[in-house]
Amino acid sequence: MSTCHPYAVMAAQRLLPVLRDADADEAVRRTTTLLAAGCRAVELTTSTPGWAEAVARTAPLTDAGGRSALIGVGTVTTTAQAEQALDAGAAFLISPYPAPEVREFARRRRAVFIEGGFTPGEIAGAARAAGAAKVFPAHVGGPRFIRSLKAVLPEALLIATGGIRPDEVRDWLAAGAGAVGIGDGLPADPDELAAVFAELALPCCPRCTPES
Repeated sequence: MSTCHPYAVMAAQRLLPVLRDADADEAVRRTTTLLAAGCRAVELTTSTPGWAEAVARTAPLTDAGGRSALIGVGTVTTTAQAEQALDAGAAFLISPYPAPEVREFARRRRAVFIEGGFTPGEIAGAARAAGAAKVFPAHVGGPRFIRSLKAVLPEALLIATGGIRPDEVRDWLAAGAGAVGIGDGLPADPDELAAVFAELALPCCPRCTPES
């Protein structure tokens, strides 16, 4: 089984789908479609009714190359949500803003937790704690904000999320975002969706080999 770290997968995939769906069945359907299109890391969210069920059903899946899917859970703001997500098989946790109690819980569970922030202080705090930060809502600052942040946090994986359209992803990557979270606007057509991921993808880590 591949041992790729979620950060390596996100940095290689560069576009992180963020799913907010009506129910677990819809989340599972969309996740399965994304995996078939060449996506490997998907962020489900606690705003979806039955989200833990959706995580449990999708975490064992593989991507188009036969590698284990990395199903994360976003909008995690409490210890209870974090525990439920990890118990369901989540590969990573993401919060939209600073969540110290989740940070501490993730540390105890040795789980990957990407803390959200908007101010430079919040983002730097998250990056110092875990090497990565979610910049939210990114559209307020724009790509130039990411460029300024990278100047002082060159090693951090910054995931720009919020109000970004798929056709703007390259602008954010060029500004220094390691990955871009997209909630809406991805193509419904399977071939078009696969083309989006193929055009953006970079090689993953040296340990990343397709499973047989």
